[in-house]
Amino acid sequence: MAESTYHSYLHEGRPDSPVVLALHGTGGDEHQFVQLVRHALPDAGLVAPRGDVLEYGANRFFRRTGEGVYDMQDLAFRTEKMLGFVQDVRGRFPGRPLYAFGYSNGANILAAMLFKRPDLFDRAALLHPLIPWVPDPQPGLAGLPILVGIGLNDPICPLPLSHRLIDWLVDQGADVDVEASPGGHQLHPAEIGGLMRLLRAAPQSEMQA
Repeated sequence: MAESTYHSYLHEGRPDSPVVLALHGTGGDEHQFVQLVRHALPDAGLVAPRGDVLEYGANRFFRRTGEGVYDMQDLAFRTEKMLGFVQDVRGRFPGRPLYAFGYSNGANILAAMLFKRPDLFDRAALLHPLIPWVPDPQPGLAGLPILVGIGLNDPICPLPLSHRLIDWLVDQGADVDVEASPGGHQLHPAEIGGLMRLLRAAPQSEMQA
């Protein structure tokens, strides 16, 4: 793995277990979800990169010009960079399923990767994503288990945009589960529970020969 690409937390786990890619939110770091993943799947591998963009000292995975206004050129560049990182992760852990989840800014970079290379992932969770555009069709998402966590009173991720993303994923044939909480942009216990279920669900022929 090109470890110099991102400063990352890395735990190899058991060779017969999945690997989890955890992507933090704005202002988080590679340690944000370590305890959660280790609790959910003690034997799993874990890769958690730190965002390489700083916004007033806060780590992010791509630039923005305002709240909900993305630098789309930078997003395209950072998405390709992260896809290269994920390919390196798969090369380091051959034959092991890769489960990915992201929160807020981490969910957005994960969504951008799913729009381009869904084949790299075996399961995914988007927790409070904000996707202010309609992606191109992606038939490769068909059958992919995806959890979407939303807050019904989220001031950052408007409900109409969340529902538009969910509808788009369903239209692509993804196996979508939605966890809607009464809160705002923070992670709600119900979403954590949904993420736990996604990570712990029995494998569906994911181990590669």
